[in-house]
Amino acid sequence: MDYYKEIIYEQDLIAKISEQKDEIERQQKELEESLRYAGSIQSALLSEERTFRKIFPDSFILFMPRDIVSGDFYWIYRKKQMVVVVAADCTGHGVPGAFMSILGISFLNEIVSREIPKANIILNRLRENVMKALHQTGEISEHKDGMDIALCICDFENMELQFSGAFNPLYLIRNGTLIEIRGDKMPIGIAPTEEKSFTNHIFNIRKNDIIYIFSDGFADQFGGPDERKFRYRPFKELLVNIHKQNIAKQKSFLVQKFHRWKGDLEQVDDVLIIGFKIY
Repeated sequence: MDYYKEIIYEQDLIAKISEQKDEIERQQKELEESLRYAGSIQSALLSEERTFRKIFPDSFILFMPRDIVSGDFYWIYRKKQMVVVVAADCTGHGVPGAFMSILGISFLNEIVSREIPKANIILNRLRENVMKALHQTGEISEHKDGMDIALCICDFENMELQFSGAFNPLYLIRNGTLIEIRGDKMPIGIAPTEEKSFTNHIFNIRKNDIIYIFSDGFADQFGGPDERKFRYRPFKELLVNIHKQNIAKQKSFLVQKFHRWKGDLEQVDDVLIIGFKIY
């Protein structure tokens, strides 16, 4: 009798495990569907690459989220002869980063809705809006959410470029030489140091100059024979080596290089690189 009870108990246990497995799979499917829908909403908010190519015929946007939704985002805005281009990296990736990216896009649209301010003024106002939205006061216990960002404004009437950055730099390649314009060591959000205005870098641009702005995802990817980070010096050398190639080929080469470097390792972060040639 005990033998049959044991068999019935085992059968009931197997049935319960099977039910739990089915429920977990159902919940996982619902979660994936929700994330894909959220991803489609986020994609709709991003500027279309074909729109970017209408402004800069020789340009690319390399955007490879680590997850279905991304903490990196890009944003392009044009008003007459002025074009604003943004590459941003929000705190975290996946769902938390995606929430921050939607905030960032909304605030940028609001800031330039009437006129395009100076590049550093845009970042100053963006920081204020993010801090207010997240109720950041500087208390130790609160989350230090925010974003790193590279923002440039191309003024085609005066052939001038403004750049302002929160940690992230801008690379300009002219006559085969890479010039780095560094961002300020302050985030868009609360910072442990005293807040001050972001720096506005202004310089002339020339025909055939190539501009790159990006997040840290490519340089921070682990890979290679020693499974180490790719790092920024090899990234600069890579851009210099490929900058004379067709822009579309540059994007393809960067994607291939990233995957060869990563190999079988996991992608550690979202990847975003924007490149465009001045015409």
